[in-house]
Amino acid sequence: MQGNIAKKSYLTITDIVQIAVMSALICVATMVIHIKTYNGFVHLGDGMVLVSVIILKNKKAVIASALGMGLADILLTYVLWAPFTMVIKAVMALIAILIIKDNKRFNLKYQIIGFSFAVLWMIVAYYFSGAFIKFFFEGIPTFKSALYLSSLDIPGNIIQGLSGIVVAIALSYGLNVSRSFKYRL
Repeated sequence: MQGNIAKKSYLTITDIVQIAVMSALICVATMVIHIKTYNGFVHLGDGMVLVSVIILKNKKAVIASALGMGLADILLTYVLWAPFTMVIKAVMALIAILIIKDNKRFNLKYQIIGFSFAVLWMIVAYYFSGAFIKFFFEGIPTFKSALYLSSLDIPGNIIQGLSGIVVAIALSYGLNVSRSFKYRL
């Protein structure tokens, strides 16, 4: 064989199982406690999206976040939102990954920064997605009106994001101090 062999880019059975388990955890965390808001609902699933960044490697966290949250939207009858959610949560995980990088140990500073930018993305993306849905699918006559109506969910998204950061940091710290847990799978 040549010395210039490309790195494997496919998913193994172990990768698929890890993605499936984390997707299920994200979906359950989203569905178990959810509080209805104007356009959607506030939930704890974002905490699990951020935990997936810590536990899984890069592409696995992105895939698990998109699948878990998309499935939750479908099961909770927010089917129109599912494609938007899948993209938003995948990018959310990606932002956190890019900022946190591959630190092998618990690094609170990078986690807070990475998680904060990821949550900021989520808030802005849902604001514009909500306006898009209101304008194109729900018949709101002007995009300005759609933006206003979509802004009604910003406080809930802020609360959801901040609680997700707290949950993720607490869980990642707890997993880090556990001697039986390998920090990165």
